[in-house]
Amino acid sequence: MEILWVLMALLMLGFVLGPFLTRRRRGIELVSPQHPDAADPANYGFVRQEELDIRMPGPDQDLLDVLDVVQRTQDYRAASQLLAGTETEGERRWQRVQAFAGAAALELAQRPGGVGETPGGQWLRVWRAEAPKDAGGAAVHAEFLVQQAWRTSTPGTDDFRIIMEEARTACGEAALLSPGDPVPYIIELSVARGLGYSQQEFEQLWLKILDRAPAHMGAHLAALHYWCEKWHGSREQAYSFAEAAAARAPQGSLLAAMPLFAVFEHLPEVNLVAGFYQSEVVTKAMHGALHAVHSARADDPMLAHVRHLLVFFLVRSERWAEAMSQLVHVDGHVGALPWTLAADPAAEFAIYRALAVAGYEANGGTPATLPH
Repeated sequence: MEILWVLMALLMLGFVLGPFLTRRRRGIELVSPQHPDAADPANYGFVRQEELDIRMPGPDQDLLDVLDVVQRTQDYRAASQLLAGTETEGERRWQRVQAFAGAAALELAQRPGGVGETPGGQWLRVWRAEAPKDAGGAAVHAEFLVQQAWRTSTPGTDDFRIIMEEARTACGEAALLSPGDPVPYIIELSVARGLGYSQQEFEQLWLKILDRAPAHMGAHLAALHYWCEKWHGSREQAYSFAEAAAARAPQGSLLAAMPLFAVFEHLPEVNLVAGFYQSEVVTKAMHGALHAVHSARADDPMLAHVRHLLVFFLVRSERWAEAMSQLVHVDGHVGALPWTLAADPAAEFAIYRALAVAGYEANGGTPATLPH
């Protein structure tokens, strides 16, 4: 089961933040620090590397408990109940839909089925058959198809298009079952990328999301990637979209962190600039993200995503005390950008954590003065 969890985590995370994870690593290779091993992260109560949880960016014990039940019993009802009790417009519902779809996809990959053998993920098929009007099950099925298309076929091929067309139909069915739910339309953002929606088609889809959840961070991250692909990786288009989202972000919204994700998306294009991480564009994006983190609700499901990305940029910028402040909140869970781009997310996170500790102590910091 532990191996299953690790594999499921990597598959699931590939869709939590969309295709950010499908591109090559961006500027993660780190110049060797000045003996970071001289500082011990354990002195700060940080979790040992081998105990870091790569399944998600932060804790969601209800989700973990239900996934365990569903996979152990192959009974979908606990998943149905959890989604039914999850706020429709919130980020958590979107993340949980992705988690269930990812679990079913991984089970199917591990047990494709054969003569006399039940294929993996059968609980999702039973869910759709026994409860066709269940909005949660319909959304999970649509996301499952999207994940299958990206994982099992090549974009541009007939197989890919067939699965994506099926996913688009499933998104429409899910939307009809829950008219105020943005999740079916957020899932369709992946379909828009896969099928190459025109700008007009995309904008019509985007307006449906904005009508239902105008400050949905996950939706904005998925849309940001569409613009990057649509305009052949145009940094200007991506920044424009991210900055517009940040400008209209309501008080307490994490949308103010969008420019930092746009910067990260285009690191290969700009990383050759000397002192880039101390440049105005990065500093401005980091300040926006820090402001968003400080004003966000403590239980915002996307908060950990922003904190993890801030750790990366703050360490790169040698802002050690601020990096430590973010680490206090996210240590223990590493299922987020940029760590998930590495072959070993826990090891990648541990390197940056050690650098933060070493830099913090080199400038007079101690466990007793650890910022919160």
